[in-house]
Amino acid sequence: MTASLSNRRARRAAAIFFLLALLAAACGSSSSGSSDNTLNGSGSTFQKTFDEVAIAAFKQKSPGVTVNYAGGGSGKGKTDLQSKTVDFAGTDSLIKDEEKAGYQGGAVLYFPTVSAPITVSYKVAGLDKLQLSAESLAKIFSGDAKKWNDAAIADDNPGVNLPSTDIVIVHRADASGTTSNFTKYLVSAAGSAWTLGSGDTVTWPADSQAGQGNAGVAQIIGQTDGAIGYVDFSDAVAANLTFASIKNSAGNYTEPTLESAQAAVESATIADDLTYSPLNTSGAGAYPLTAPTWIIVYAKQTNKVKGQALKDFLTFVLNDGQALAKDADYAKLPDSLKEKANAQLSKLEIPA
Repeated sequence: MTASLSNRRARRAAAIFFLLALLAAACGSSSSGSSDNTLNGSGSTFQKTFDEVAIAAFKQKSPGVTVNYAGGGSGKGKTDLQSKTVDFAGTDSLIKDEEKAGYQGGAVLYFPTVSAPITVSYKVAGLDKLQLSAESLAKIFSGDAKKWNDAAIADDNPGVNLPSTDIVIVHRADASGTTSNFTKYLVSAAGSAWTLGSGDTVTWPADSQAGQGNAGVAQIIGQTDGAIGYVDFSDAVAANLTFASIKNSAGNYTEPTLESAQAAVESATIADDLTYSPLNTSGAGAYPLTAPTWIIVYAKQTNKVKGQALKDFLTFVLNDGQALAKDADYAKLPDSLKEKANAQLSKLEIPA
């Protein structure tokens, strides 16, 4: 599938601007004027596009609050929150049990915000349609498949004239929740064909290429014939990349779309702490490489003004902000999950 119109980003920006104007008119404004009303966040580049439009819309409603989000990857976000360098972090991967004791602010709350497909984007001259199973993906990204006409890829694409072009693997250079979800999928779906494990970082083949953030991976793919990599849907669309259909657990090759991502989320089991995995869930139309993403914060806030500003921002993201998701190329939360996330706001402890 090809992200078709080159002016998609411009149309998306116009739609978001229109929504911001509506939100501003509907919500009015409020301002406390306090210097404590600055919230700093870092982390996931997967959610960064959504965060940017949500922050801009929130600013229309609450001009007295400044929200900054620096990206840097899920690993950086978790590390920054651990040391209390930031007030919130964006992450697409969970905190490991052995790391929890190192979080200086105590218990952490997970607030799901949106979801989206992880695209398998590629650039191969003359190849505008591609189907891949988990086993083929494992062969490609482990370096076992060297050429685009490898037998495993050919088996997924009967009747397609595959070139003998060298495969160029492109992956994240930074500690990444997108990497974590992509490799977790391969562990669960590809079985013994995948041998590199999973995590925010893994040891990729020596001849692969690395990009900083999802946008960096997208840039390398767009400039390199024979390249293939994993990129969040929003960045892949913005870069006008071509992406493969991936075989799901029902045996159907499924395109990465917001609808197929939402189908995956709706099939996922939600834990009490609102963590969940939509990877390789059941359902004929579910896209198997769908990733969740969260804003994580400390349950116990130590500054009244900043704590209330954080609660206001989260409330906005979980409610009015959901109207911005589609035009930013993300799937909004299912109503049932949104209700649970709103209910969890009561667990934020703000000083009196």
